Amino acid sequence: MEIKLTKKERLFLEDAKIQEEVCIQKYVNYAQQVKDPELKQIFNQHAQQEQHHFDSLSLLLQGKKPDLGEGEQSNSQKQQEQKQSNEISVKNNFEGTMRNESDKVICIDLLSTEKHVSSTYDNDIFECTNSDVREVLQHIQKEEQTHGEDIINYMNSHGMKN
Repeated sequence: MEIKLTKKERLFLEDAKIQEEVCIQKYVNYAQQVKDPELKQIFNQHAQQEQHHFDSLSLLLQGKKPDLGEGEQSNSQKQQEQKQSNEISVKNNFEGTMRNESDKVICIDLLSTEKHVSSTYDNDIFECTNSDVREVLQHIQKEEQTHGEDIINYMNSHGMKN
């Protein structure tokens, strides 16, 4: 079954692809810059999910609905692993990370990016008339919010946020 897109939905999806491309580039570049291996792992995982978002949007633009089930399961597993990793990290890395101000600045930038992207999806979701498109955008938005949560949790567990 081919998804029929309105002109407005097509514009939303094209813009969202650009946003996802920026997210991919940021996560990949920042993963190379950060000093903490745990943060590098988080950023690499997020970059992979952002690539999945980009691919999902591309499929929508081709009139095809992407499979959303696989991402939710891996995302849930990732969240559990991240929580365990953060608990261990609080004990092992607190002092070292506190000294790394550049990692903090990178986290703040990515958190701001995730807030912006999530907000953009929120507006687009309300404007879409196609329920399949809305469902995919809601799924992506939820993952974007989880990325923000991962960053906040990392910052909190490493004394980077009050």
